This record gives sequence, C-alpha cells and structure tokens, in this order.
Amino acid sequence: MGCHLKVDTEKQTVTGNTCKRGEIYGINEVTNPVRVVTTTVKIQGGSHAVLPVKTKSAIPKNLNFKCVEVLNEITVKAPVKMGDIIVKDILGTGVDVIASRNMEER
Repeated sequence: MGCHLKVDTEKQTVTGNTCKRGEIYGINEVTNPVRVVTTTVKIQGGSHAVLPVKTKSAIPKNLNFKCVEVLNEITVKAPVKMGDIIVKDILGTGVDVIASRNMEER
C-alpha cells in the first residue's frame, strides 16, 4: 500500500499522505534524500569472488556513487560473517558498511 504525495517545497507541506510517516518521508525526500547503498566488494580466499555489502542505515543520496567508488577499492579476507563491519564510518557519515551474508573460506 502506498500513497501519492505532493510536496510544496516553499511551505514544506505534504498532501496526499494517509499517515504521519508519509508526511515525514515526503519532507525528507525533498530536503534531505537518503538511501541504503547495496553493492559488492572483492573478497580474497572466499567461496565466491565478491561479498555483498550494504550500509547499515541510509546515507545522503548525493554520496551514493562516491560510496560505491570507495567500496570498489576494498578487498576483504574470508571468512566473513553477516553483519561484520567492512568499513567503519563510510565517508564520514557515521554509518558503517556491513557484510550482508556469510562467506566461508574456500
């Protein structure tokens, strides 16, 4: 279930929302859009060539591509457990990048 929001950026008001959460989302999406980044990093000695990772919480949308660029340069060593911190405080956001699956050694 979703709703179609209309956000007045000058007045910072939202219409079309069916709940308070929709209003908060609408304002945030216009004033400070954020996203959870999901990608992969290279892994050495793992059962696969890459390890899926994600930001533990959302980061500013304008940092998404820079975040992926930084993660493309990372190589981790197996074994890794889901939830392990791969990069602490990515790009000074206060958000950690974590493994999103277990990866055994081969």
